[in-house]
Amino acid sequence: MAKGSGQKQKVLLLRRLLLERSDEDHPISTGELIAELERQGIPAERKSIYDDIEVLRQTGMEVQNRKGKQPGWFVEDRPFQLAELKLLVDAVQSCRFITKRKSDELIRKLEGLASVWQARQLQRQVYVDRRVKTMNESVYYTIDKLHTALAAGRGVTFHYFEYNVKKEKVFRREGKRYTVYPYGLVWDNENYYLVGWDAAKEEVRHYRVDKIADLTVTCLQGGGKGRAGDFDMASYAAKHFGMFSGREGKVRLRCVNAMVGVILDRFGQEVMLVPDGPDHFTVTVDAVVSPQFFGWLFGLGGGVELTAPTWAVEAFQRRLRAMERPLAETP
Repeated sequence: MAKGSGQKQKVLLLRRLLLERSDEDHPISTGELIAELERQGIPAERKSIYDDIEVLRQTGMEVQNRKGKQPGWFVEDRPFQLAELKLLVDAVQSCRFITKRKSDELIRKLEGLASVWQARQLQRQVYVDRRVKTMNESVYYTIDKLHTALAAGRGVTFHYFEYNVKKEKVFRREGKRYTVYPYGLVWDNENYYLVGWDAAKEEVRHYRVDKIADLTVTCLQGGGKGRAGDFDMASYAAKHFGMFSGREGKVRLRCVNAMVGVILDRFGQEVMLVPDGPDHFTVTVDAVVSPQFFGWLFGLGGGVELTAPTWAVEAFQRRLRAMERPLAETP
């Protein structure tokens, strides 16, 4: 076996070479491994390569040796398959709450989990119609802090803002800090929302995470009615269309049978569908009746009809009449 000052590094460098330069479609030969090690000042013999690869196998690295027209060594099994990495890259690129700079950083890290050949397949562009990335770079770290607060059962304080026409941040509540006891995070309509007990309003409220600034995890615990673990996050998210606020109630919908999939996608598999004649069914669900709810209902056309409660039906009819008036006045 060849001796040299870098022999202690040889197995580690060999491992890195196999991970970076090889995959099932691109095996690397023993000669190529020897040549690359020598370029880094580490002499090696063919037998020592076999011995070192056996050491890597014993430590759990799945290295295979292919013979035939394209002989060589390659790593067969990695923590993530190429198809899984492609899915993660697509998700990062499509996610609007992550800034473009942070998206690029994450994708480069994901590429490091594949061979250089596979990484080229990850350098892809996912086009989503009129996709706009957030302008708030700190959202990535805000989410991490919120998970820390949730794990420790602690409250958080933060500033909450909107943008004005000059794209400047305008803080709500005259710049006073919000104090919220987090119940959880909700992903809705391509945005993250913090749901928790607002100490000032004394009620459960939600806040878009990309509009949260200067978040601090406090030492305060408790707050609100009950513990975060007792709060039904799924139910809360299902009731709020687009996370808009409004009056909550049980609404009854009469739907054509073709709308079963739409209703199950929106309200979950647990809702009870009651047949109403050969072509329709009814469903009663908890919902927050908001402009976003009416927009969802209007978008379904004649396929879904709101039938109860009376106050919700009347509110929807008023909104429809308000939309009709400008059309009637058009010359």
